[in-house]
Order: sequence, then structure tokens, then C-alpha cells
Amino acid sequence: MRFAISLLTVLAIASVIGTVLKQNEAYNAYLNQFGQFWFPVFEKLGLYSVYHAGWFLTILVFLVVSTCSCIYRQAPQMLQEMRSFREKAKEFSLRQFAHQATLHTALGTDAAAQRANHYLAVEGFEARTNKSEEGTLIAAKSGSWNRAGYILTHAAIVTICLGGLLDGDMPLKLQMMFGDTRPANSGLSLSEIPPQSRMGPDHWSYRGNVFLPEGKSSSIATINVGDGILLQELPFELMLKKFHIDFYSTGAPKRFASDIVLIDKETGERFERTIEVNKPFAYKGVTLYQASFDDGGSKLQLKAHSFAPGSAESLVMNGEVGTSLKLTRQSTPLTLELVSFRPINVENLGADIVDASTLAKLSRHMGSGAKSPTKRDLRNVGPSIDFKLRDAAGQAHEYNNYMLPLEQDGRGFFMAGLRESGAEPFRYLRIPADDEGKLDTWFALRAMLTDPAQRNIIAQRFTASAMKGDAVSETMKTKLTDTAARTLELFANGGYETMDKFIRDTVPKAEQDKAAEVFVKVLQGATWEAWKLKREQQHLLPLTITQQHATYVNDLLGSVSDSFHYGAPLFIELTGFDEVKASVIQATRSPGKYIVFLGCALLVAGVFCMLYIRERRLFLLIKDSGEVLLAMAANRKTLDFEEAFARHRDNLVQLLTEHDHGPRTS
Repeated sequence: MRFAISLLTVLAIASVIGTVLKQNEAYNAYLNQFGQFWFPVFEKLGLYSVYHAGWFLTILVFLVVSTCSCIYRQAPQMLQEMRSFREKAKEFSLRQFAHQATLHTALGTDAAAQRANHYLAVEGFEARTNKSEEGTLIAAKSGSWNRAGYILTHAAIVTICLGGLLDGDMPLKLQMMFGDTRPANSGLSLSEIPPQSRMGPDHWSYRGNVFLPEGKSSSIATINVGDGILLQELPFELMLKKFHIDFYSTGAPKRFASDIVLIDKETGERFERTIEVNKPFAYKGVTLYQASFDDGGSKLQLKAHSFAPGSAESLVMNGEVGTSLKLTRQSTPLTLELVSFRPINVENLGADIVDASTLAKLSRHMGSGAKSPTKRDLRNVGPSIDFKLRDAAGQAHEYNNYMLPLEQDGRGFFMAGLRESGAEPFRYLRIPADDEGKLDTWFALRAMLTDPAQRNIIAQRFTASAMKGDAVSETMKTKLTDTAARTLELFANGGYETMDKFIRDTVPKAEQDKAAEVFVKVLQGATWEAWKLKREQQHLLPLTITQQHATYVNDLLGSVSDSFHYGAPLFIELTGFDEVKASVIQATRSPGKYIVFLGCALLVAGVFCMLYIRERRLFLLIKDSGEVLLAMAANRKTLDFEEAFARHRDNLVQLLTEHDHGPRTS
């Protein structure tokens, strides 16, 4: 019993894990969530599909076998005990009862037995009478169905475990162990999945996801098995007419629902239904749940900017989420993989604003339900895309770029994220937006600052602007031009890091800070001249000196310096999109759930019998001498039983001594 309770505790904990942790997701999702260390640990424990884990199913099988053997061994004895009245009990055994009393009656044996039987029947007892040498024994009982509670409870455990085994992919595991069913590589397209990874519509039990873009249809559910997949054919076809989604102010989905059309493959009958969370639709034993949503292949307008030194080239192209584009940069083949698109991104732009009020200070010491003292400034910062750039060797980095500039410190920045693997967070490059809120100025000036020919022109213009008048010698102008050109060259070869290394290697330590200030001022002035030159080339109005423009130059230089560590030859800008939504419908066939429901009903009935039906046995041995022995027992000793014994004793004393001079008890 202790071991069985321990196993049930393990199953309960596993069920909690299976409820909290989303099950049967792709392994990449778990790798991103838990990282390189914990991912294999949880995989070995089977927590990603806990209800289908080998140890979970083994515990269920053990409980079924052990509990069935327990029922087989104990049930006949319990049933026999329920039917038995123990009418052949001896006086010696009755006097061993903890609750017993000796009464006296002046009535005859038959009259006393008749009165006692009538009383017991009124009190809800079933009774049998047996005459022996010791006297007339009345054996009565009530609440015998209490023992049925033990049988029903054990049968409930067996029934629930059987239902869990049927819905726990046990038939599928047997097919994979002894048959030809094999999971396919999850990277294959549906048309490439081999026959041994496909299951027919008559499969016993399954739980898979149907991916439905708007306007598209499908009759195939995908089942994740480890790091592979199986395809489950459905007995009908599903088409998504429209997907609806509403959001909270935090950006979390508030409500999402799917308007679907179900077409029966056999009859051609059509059903139109709206499926949303907690409102499933069942047809032919298959229940359809609204599981989640995704991008259904949104059409994206993109512009690829070159990061090559001195290059201001850009390429306009169109792509679709979930597809790849072939690119070539400087004879290097690249593959642009468009992973995902999000039309809404709600970010907290006021995370550093802390409420200094007294209430806010007190709230820091309150529980988790207290209002946070940090002011939240939640804003929709617009669309973003996730993509990968893969080289010829198959190596790829992941990128996350926002379409619109995010406001920070009163200035707009385009955010471009980079990470080497899914287990790492994104590191963001901040590119300042120009006066028109675009990237064009930044890329144009970066190309000029990294172009040797343009740098010479910029250095000369900087010298001409900084040293006006006849008093300045040509030698000084030449030195300043060389200094500006050298500064631009250092910056173009690696940003501020290269300049810092040059200063540390060539300038005495005591003068390094002063030299750094000079280099920065020269760099800022040269960048300003580059901007003026670019506007002249574009036939735009002359550039005016303002604090806003000066701040933009500083931000531009900082981001250009960071761009040398971006790790990609291209910058992908999202310029437009045509969103296509998709719904993820979970198709479930679980015949075992009805067995589990039956087991739950048996469990409720069994617990009710054990807790609320009290088994009590009462014995009356009436002797010819007028002595009456009363004995009473119950399966549980409670205060209620003490009161019942005293009440029955007093009532029987009064009943058996009527027309007598009074009762005598001992």
C-alpha cells in the first residue's frame, strides 16, 4: 500500500509537470527555453512528453497489474464479509467486544426477540436470528456497502490507468517497437515524409496539430515524436476561412478564434464552426481544439543593405515567411531564411522609471499581489521579422530586426538583433533614424566613411572648414588633412576599438586622454563634412548646425563602430508587408478519456462509500434466564458511534423491560 501510494504521488507530480510545461513541442523550442545544460536532462526524464514517457507508462502498467491482483485476492473475501451476518457468533467472542452490555428482561425469549427484531428493522438494520444452546442470537448489520468502497476505489485506479495507457500512445509505442512505424525528420516537407511515418484515419489514439493558413485547407495532423514527426491522416478536411485575434494592452493575446469549414471525406457534408479556446468541436470521435496561432506565410517587402566597405548598394526583394531566398555578396553565396513575422510588438519603454512615493516604497515590502513600484510604459513598437543568414558551409546566425524606430531618450533608433544560437539572447545594434525617420542617411554616411577615396575628400573639406584664412600655413593644413585622413582610416578599420588601440600603442599614457578627445573631435567634424557633402550630391538644402543634428552624428558614429561586430555582410530592412494569419488546431482522438471518466465516477462512488457509509454490527444474545447480552462493533470508532451505542442500549433496555418494575443493567 505504501509503495502504491508513492507511485500515485509520482504520477500526480508528473501530471502537474505535464500541465505546467507545454507538451509535445518541437525540440528546438525546448532547447531555446532551457538551454544546453538542462535540455538533455529534461529530455532523458521524458518531461517534454511526460504522459508518453516510458517510466510513466511503466508505472501505469505496474499499478494495473498490482491493483488487479489485489482486487482478485481481496474482493471475494470482502463480498463474502458483506453478505455474512455472523449469526453463529459465540458468547465468549461477544464479551470481547469493546462495546458490550448485559441487560435483563422479564419477557419470554420469543417475545423479546420479536421486539428486538422490530426495533432493529426500524433503525435500518438487517437481522438474522439463530437459536443455539446458548440462547437466541440476533445478528444485525447496517452499512455493509462500506466495503464496496474499497473495491470501487481499487477498480477506479485500474480503470483510470487503463485509460491513461490507451491515450498514452502505448499502441503507437508497440507499433514503433515491433512494427515498421518510424518518425521522420522534422526538417522534411510533408510531401517528402515516407509511408512508414504516416498513419491512417483509423488510428486508435493520437494528439496532433493541424497548421491552417487563412484560405488554405489540410487533412493532416503533425505529431511530434522526440526530434521527429509522424503524419496522422484525419477522416475529414479542414479549411480556415478567417482567424480572429484580440490583444491586451501588454501585447498578450486576449482572444483568438478560428472560423473553419469541416468537410467529411466520405459523405462530402460540410460544417461551419467557430473554434476558440475552451470551446472545442468534436466530430467522428476527433475533438478539435484551438491550440495557438502562427504566421501563415506573410508577404514581406525587404531591402538588403550592403555592409561592404565603401558600398552603398541596396537590393529590393520580396519574400514569404517560411521560405528562403538565395543571395550572392562578393561571390559568396548566402541563403536568407525568413523564419517569422510579428505585426505587433508591445515593449515596456518605461522600465527604468521608478515611483518614489511613500506607497510605492511600502509596496516593495508587500507580496507578489501588490502593485509594482516601477512604472510601466507599454507601447506597440511595430512589426518585426526573424530571419537567418546561412553561408555555403551551412553555418547560420539568427537576426531580429524591427521595422520602425523605437524611441529612446527622445531619439529614434532602429533595433537590429543578433545571436549565434537559439540558446542565447539577442544582442541589439542601435541605428539612429534620420530626420525623416529612415535608415538612408546612416547607410550613406557609413559607406562614405569606409570608402578610401571619399575619406580623402572628406579630410580635405574638414581642413578647409576648420582652417580658414591666410594666416594658416599650408604645412598646418597638410598636417590636419593627414590627421583627419588617418583618423577616418582607423575608424573605418574597426571603429572606436581600433582608434583606442592606436592611441594606447603610440601615445604616452599621460597624454592618451587628451589625444582621444582630439581624435573624437576630428572624427565628429569629418563626419559632419561627410554629411554636408552627401546632401550636396543629392541636391538637398544645406545642413544646419543644431543640437539634434550634433546628437545624431554622435549616435551615428557609435552605431557605425558597433556595426563592425554585427557579423553579417548584409542588413535586412523590412519596408512593407501583407500579413497572412494561420491557426494551429489540435486534433485529438482519445477514446481512453471515456474510460478515465468511468474510473473517476467509480472513484467518487468508492470514496463516498468509504467516508459516508458506516458499517455497524449489533448482536443480541437472549438467554432463557432473561439475561440479554448486547454487543456492537463498527469499522471506525468515532464519537458518533459511542453515542449510537448508548442510544441503542438505552432503547433496548426500555423496550425489553416494559411492564416490568424497572430496568436492571450491569
